[in-house]
Amino acid sequence: MGIFNKPKLKGQGSKRDSMPDDLWTKCSDCGELLHTLDLKQNLNVCPKCGHHFLMNSRDRIQLIADAGSFQEIDAGLFSQNPLGFDKYENKISMLRAKADLNDAVVTGSLDIGGKPAMIAVMDFKFFAGSMGSVVGEKITRAIEQATAQKRAIIIVSSSSGARMQEGMLSLMQMAKTCGALARHSEAKLPYISLMTHPTTGGVTASFATIGDINLAEPKCMIGFAGPRVVKETTHQDLPPGFQTAEFMVKHGLVDSIVPRSQLRTKLTQLLGYMLP
Repeated sequence: MGIFNKPKLKGQGSKRDSMPDDLWTKCSDCGELLHTLDLKQNLNVCPKCGHHFLMNSRDRIQLIADAGSFQEIDAGLFSQNPLGFDKYENKISMLRAKADLNDAVVTGSLDIGGKPAMIAVMDFKFFAGSMGSVVGEKITRAIEQATAQKRAIIIVSSSSGARMQEGMLSLMQMAKTCGALARHSEAKLPYISLMTHPTTGGVTASFATIGDINLAEPKCMIGFAGPRVVKETTHQDLPPGFQTAEFMVKHGLVDSIVPRSQLRTKLTQLLGYMLP
Protein backbone atom coordinates (compact mmCIF):
# COMPACT_ATOMS: atom_id res chain seq x y z
CA MET A 1 0.00 0.00 0.00
CA GLY A 2 1.34 3.42 -0.91
CA ILE A 3 2.28 5.90 1.78
CA PHE A 4 0.66 8.82 0.07
CA ASN A 5 -2.88 9.00 -1.32
CA LYS A 6 -3.21 10.47 -4.78
CA PRO A 7 -5.58 13.46 -4.64
CA LYS A 8 -8.71 13.18 -6.78
CA LEU A 9 -9.23 15.57 -9.67
CA LYS A 10 -11.84 18.20 -8.93
CA GLY A 11 -15.31 17.15 -9.97
CA GLN A 12 -14.14 13.74 -11.18
CA GLY A 13 -16.44 11.70 -8.99
CA SER A 14 -19.67 13.55 -9.75
CA LYS A 15 -19.10 13.56 -13.52
CA ARG A 16 -18.34 9.88 -13.68
CA ASP A 17 -21.36 9.00 -11.57
CA SER A 18 -23.65 10.98 -13.88
CA MET A 19 -22.27 9.52 -17.14
CA PRO A 20 -25.17 7.90 -19.09
CA ASP A 21 -24.88 4.14 -19.62
CA ASP A 22 -26.35 4.27 -23.14
CA LEU A 23 -24.14 7.02 -24.58
CA TRP A 24 -22.26 4.62 -26.89
CA THR A 25 -23.40 1.60 -28.91
CA LYS A 26 -21.10 -1.08 -30.31
CA CYS A 27 -21.98 -2.38 -33.76
CA SER A 28 -22.51 -6.14 -33.52
CA ASP A 29 -21.39 -6.57 -37.14
CA CYS A 30 -18.15 -4.58 -37.49
CA GLY A 31 -17.39 -3.71 -33.83
CA GLU A 32 -17.38 0.05 -34.45
CA LEU A 33 -18.15 2.18 -31.37
CA LEU A 34 -20.97 4.57 -32.31
CA HIS A 35 -22.34 7.58 -30.47
CA THR A 36 -25.99 6.81 -29.77
CA LEU A 37 -27.18 10.19 -31.02
CA ASP A 38 -25.29 9.81 -34.30
CA LEU A 39 -26.70 6.32 -34.71
CA LYS A 40 -30.27 7.53 -34.22
CA GLN A 41 -29.79 10.36 -36.71
CA ASN A 42 -28.59 7.76 -39.22
CA LEU A 43 -31.86 5.78 -38.85
CA ASN A 44 -30.22 3.21 -36.54
CA VAL A 45 -27.90 2.11 -39.33
CA CYS A 46 -24.14 1.75 -38.77
CA PRO A 47 -22.42 4.37 -40.98
CA LYS A 48 -19.34 2.16 -41.35
CA CYS A 49 -20.74 -1.24 -42.38
CA GLY A 50 -24.45 -0.56 -43.01
CA HIS A 51 -25.65 -2.91 -40.26
CA HIS A 52 -29.34 -2.26 -39.52
CA PHE A 53 -30.04 -2.14 -35.79
CA LEU A 54 -33.53 -2.81 -34.41
CA MET A 55 -35.92 0.08 -34.95
CA ASN A 56 -38.97 0.59 -32.75
CA SER A 57 -42.44 0.78 -34.25
CA ARG A 58 -43.04 4.51 -33.63
CA ASP A 59 -39.76 5.54 -35.27
CA ARG A 60 -40.43 3.34 -38.28
CA ILE A 61 -43.90 4.80 -38.81
CA GLN A 62 -42.44 8.29 -38.59
CA LEU A 63 -39.83 7.29 -41.18
CA ILE A 64 -42.31 6.28 -43.88
CA ALA A 65 -45.56 8.19 -43.19
CA ASP A 66 -46.47 11.56 -44.68
CA ALA A 67 -46.20 14.19 -41.94
CA GLY A 68 -49.24 14.18 -39.67
CA SER A 69 -51.06 11.43 -41.60
CA PHE A 70 -50.77 8.51 -39.18
CA GLN A 71 -53.85 7.71 -37.10
CA GLU A 72 -53.47 4.80 -34.68
CA ILE A 73 -56.27 2.28 -34.22
CA ASP A 74 -57.05 -0.35 -31.56
CA ALA A 75 -54.43 1.02 -29.16
CA GLY A 76 -56.51 -0.08 -26.16
CA LEU A 77 -56.32 -3.85 -26.72
CA PHE A 78 -54.47 -5.75 -23.96
CA SER A 79 -53.26 -9.32 -23.63
CA GLN A 80 -55.02 -11.51 -21.07
CA ASN A 81 -53.81 -14.78 -19.56
CA PRO A 82 -56.26 -17.36 -20.98
CA LEU A 83 -54.12 -20.38 -20.04
CA GLY A 84 -53.21 -19.16 -16.55
CA PHE A 85 -49.53 -19.16 -17.48
CA ASP A 86 -47.36 -18.49 -14.43
CA LYS A 87 -46.28 -14.82 -14.08
CA TYR A 88 -47.44 -14.00 -17.63
CA GLU A 89 -49.56 -11.04 -16.51
CA ASN A 90 -46.66 -9.59 -14.52
CA LYS A 91 -44.37 -9.91 -17.53
CA ILE A 92 -46.88 -8.14 -19.76
CA SER A 93 -47.33 -5.29 -17.26
CA MET A 94 -43.57 -4.81 -16.97
CA LEU A 95 -43.12 -4.71 -20.75
CA ARG A 96 -45.99 -2.27 -21.21
CA ALA A 97 -44.30 0.16 -18.84
CA LYS A 98 -40.82 -0.37 -20.29
CA ALA A 99 -41.68 -0.23 -24.01
CA ASP A 100 -44.58 2.26 -23.75
CA LEU A 101 -46.68 -0.15 -25.82
CA ASN A 102 -49.72 -2.27 -24.99
CA ASP A 103 -48.52 -5.16 -27.17
CA ALA A 104 -46.02 -6.08 -29.86
CA VAL A 105 -47.68 -4.32 -32.81
CA VAL A 106 -48.85 -0.80 -33.66
CA THR A 107 -51.58 -0.43 -36.30
CA GLY A 108 -53.23 2.50 -38.02
CA SER A 109 -53.95 4.42 -41.20
CA LEU A 110 -51.49 6.68 -42.99
CA ASP A 111 -50.52 8.18 -46.32
CA ILE A 112 -47.22 7.40 -48.02
CA GLY A 113 -46.36 9.80 -50.82
CA GLY A 114 -50.04 10.77 -50.90
CA LYS A 115 -51.18 7.15 -51.29
CA PRO A 116 -53.66 5.80 -48.67
CA ALA A 117 -52.68 2.68 -46.74
CA MET A 118 -53.14 0.80 -43.50
CA ILE A 119 -50.04 -0.33 -41.64
CA ALA A 120 -49.13 -2.81 -38.93
CA VAL A 121 -45.60 -2.52 -37.48
CA MET A 122 -44.32 -5.19 -35.12
CA ASP A 123 -41.95 -4.18 -32.31
CA PHE A 124 -39.29 -6.70 -31.24
CA LYS A 125 -38.71 -4.87 -27.95
CA PHE A 126 -42.10 -6.03 -26.67
CA PHE A 127 -41.89 -9.74 -25.82
CA ALA A 128 -39.46 -10.32 -28.72
CA GLY A 129 -42.24 -9.33 -31.14
CA SER A 130 -44.08 -12.56 -30.40
CA MET A 131 -47.55 -13.00 -31.90
CA GLY A 132 -50.27 -13.49 -29.31
CA SER A 133 -54.02 -13.11 -29.69
CA VAL A 134 -53.88 -9.30 -29.45
CA VAL A 135 -51.19 -9.02 -32.13
CA GLY A 136 -53.18 -11.25 -34.50
CA GLU A 137 -56.43 -9.42 -33.76
CA LYS A 138 -54.91 -5.97 -34.36
CA ILE A 139 -53.31 -7.05 -37.64
CA THR A 140 -56.56 -8.67 -38.80
CA ARG A 141 -58.58 -5.55 -37.98
CA ALA A 142 -56.08 -3.39 -39.87
CA ILE A 143 -56.38 -5.66 -42.93
CA GLU A 144 -60.19 -5.64 -42.77
CA GLN A 145 -60.25 -1.84 -42.50
CA ALA A 146 -57.90 -1.59 -45.48
CA THR A 147 -60.27 -3.79 -47.49
CA ALA A 148 -63.35 -1.77 -46.48
CA GLN A 149 -61.68 1.56 -47.27
CA LYS A 150 -59.95 0.29 -50.44
CA ARG A 151 -56.49 0.97 -49.07
CA ALA A 152 -53.24 -0.94 -49.41
CA ILE A 153 -52.02 -2.90 -46.38
CA ILE A 154 -48.37 -2.83 -45.29
CA ILE A 155 -47.12 -5.19 -42.58
CA VAL A 156 -43.64 -4.76 -41.09
CA SER A 157 -42.51 -7.96 -39.37
CA SER A 158 -39.97 -8.31 -36.58
CA SER A 159 -40.80 -11.34 -34.49
CA SER A 160 -39.61 -14.45 -32.71
CA GLY A 161 -42.83 -16.22 -33.77
CA ALA A 162 -45.98 -17.34 -31.97
CA ARG A 163 -46.26 -16.55 -28.25
CA MET A 164 -46.11 -19.86 -26.37
CA GLN A 165 -47.82 -18.40 -23.26
CA GLU A 166 -51.09 -18.28 -25.21
CA GLY A 167 -50.82 -21.71 -26.81
CA MET A 168 -53.41 -22.54 -29.46
CA LEU A 169 -54.92 -19.06 -29.24
CA SER A 170 -51.63 -17.75 -30.55
CA LEU A 171 -51.37 -20.33 -33.35
CA MET A 172 -54.92 -19.45 -34.46
CA GLN A 173 -53.69 -16.00 -35.47
CA MET A 174 -51.71 -17.51 -38.35
CA ALA A 175 -54.89 -18.68 -40.09
CA LYS A 176 -56.92 -15.61 -39.09
CA THR A 177 -54.48 -13.08 -40.53
CA CYS A 178 -54.02 -15.09 -43.74
CA GLY A 179 -57.81 -15.39 -44.15
CA ALA A 180 -58.18 -11.61 -43.91
CA LEU A 181 -55.36 -11.15 -46.45
CA ALA A 182 -57.10 -13.56 -48.84
CA ARG A 183 -60.25 -11.42 -48.76
CA HIS A 184 -58.09 -8.32 -49.27
CA SER A 185 -56.55 -9.94 -52.35
CA GLU A 186 -60.00 -10.86 -53.70
CA ALA A 187 -60.83 -7.14 -53.56
CA LYS A 188 -57.79 -6.59 -55.86
CA LEU A 189 -56.01 -4.46 -53.27
CA PRO A 190 -52.23 -4.63 -52.68
CA TYR A 191 -50.39 -6.14 -49.73
CA ILE A 192 -46.71 -5.24 -49.20
CA SER A 193 -44.75 -7.22 -46.62
CA LEU A 194 -41.50 -5.89 -45.15
CA MET A 195 -39.37 -8.35 -43.21
CA THR A 196 -36.83 -6.97 -40.74
CA HIS A 197 -34.42 -8.61 -38.32
CA PRO A 198 -35.49 -11.12 -37.15
CA THR A 199 -38.58 -12.58 -38.84
CA THR A 200 -39.04 -16.14 -37.64
CA GLY A 201 -41.48 -18.82 -36.46
CA GLY A 202 -45.22 -18.58 -36.99
CA VAL A 203 -44.98 -15.05 -38.41
CA THR A 204 -42.71 -16.30 -41.23
CA ALA A 205 -45.05 -19.27 -41.76
CA SER A 206 -48.09 -17.01 -42.16
CA PHE A 207 -48.57 -13.38 -43.19
CA ALA A 208 -44.91 -12.26 -43.48
CA THR A 209 -44.10 -14.26 -46.61
CA ILE A 210 -47.33 -14.04 -48.64
CA GLY A 211 -47.21 -10.42 -49.75
CA ASP A 212 -47.89 -9.37 -53.32
CA ILE A 213 -44.43 -7.84 -52.89
CA ASN A 214 -42.04 -9.19 -50.24
CA LEU A 215 -39.35 -6.74 -49.17
CA ALA A 216 -36.56 -7.16 -46.61
CA GLU A 217 -33.91 -5.06 -44.91
CA PRO A 218 -30.26 -5.94 -45.61
CA LYS A 219 -28.82 -8.99 -43.82
CA CYS A 220 -31.93 -9.57 -41.71
CA MET A 221 -32.66 -13.10 -40.53
CA ILE A 222 -35.69 -14.78 -42.14
CA GLY A 223 -36.66 -18.35 -41.30
CA PHE A 224 -38.95 -20.67 -39.40
CA ALA A 225 -36.53 -22.30 -36.95
CA GLY A 226 -33.12 -20.88 -36.09
CA PRO A 227 -30.04 -22.08 -38.01
CA ARG A 228 -28.71 -23.98 -34.98
CA VAL A 229 -31.96 -25.93 -34.66
CA VAL A 230 -32.04 -26.65 -38.41
CA LYS A 231 -28.45 -27.91 -38.36
CA GLU A 232 -29.02 -30.14 -35.34
CA THR A 233 -32.19 -31.57 -36.90
CA THR A 234 -30.82 -32.21 -40.41
CA HIS A 235 -27.25 -33.08 -39.31
CA GLN A 236 -25.96 -31.17 -42.34
CA ASP A 237 -23.76 -28.12 -42.81
CA LEU A 238 -25.81 -25.12 -43.85
CA PRO A 239 -24.95 -23.10 -46.99
CA PRO A 240 -23.23 -19.70 -46.58
CA GLY A 241 -25.61 -16.91 -45.69
CA PHE A 242 -28.40 -19.33 -44.80
CA GLN A 243 -31.59 -17.55 -43.64
CA THR A 244 -30.35 -14.06 -44.51
CA ALA A 245 -32.34 -11.68 -46.71
CA GLU A 246 -29.72 -12.03 -49.44
CA PHE A 247 -30.11 -15.83 -49.38
CA MET A 248 -33.90 -15.46 -49.62
CA VAL A 249 -33.67 -13.11 -52.62
CA LYS A 250 -31.48 -15.66 -54.41
CA HIS A 251 -34.00 -18.43 -53.73
CA GLY A 252 -37.13 -16.45 -54.60
CA LEU A 253 -38.80 -15.84 -51.23
CA VAL A 254 -37.96 -12.11 -51.15
CA ASP A 255 -38.46 -9.81 -54.13
CA SER A 256 -36.11 -6.98 -53.15
CA ILE A 257 -33.76 -5.84 -50.39
CA VAL A 258 -34.38 -2.22 -49.44
CA PRO A 259 -32.02 -0.22 -47.20
CA ARG A 260 -33.86 1.74 -44.54
CA SER A 261 -32.92 5.11 -46.06
CA GLN A 262 -34.67 4.13 -49.33
CA LEU A 263 -37.78 2.54 -47.81
CA ARG A 264 -40.18 5.48 -48.07
CA THR A 265 -39.24 6.10 -51.72
CA LYS A 266 -39.67 2.40 -52.56
CA LEU A 267 -43.08 2.17 -50.89
CA THR A 268 -44.25 5.32 -52.66
CA GLN A 269 -43.26 3.83 -56.02
CA LEU A 270 -44.93 0.47 -55.33
CA LEU A 271 -48.17 2.02 -54.09
CA GLY A 272 -48.25 4.23 -57.19
CA TYR A 273 -48.03 1.12 -59.40
CA MET A 274 -50.35 -1.16 -57.42
CA LEU A 275 -53.23 0.95 -56.11
CA PRO A 276 -56.28 1.14 -58.42
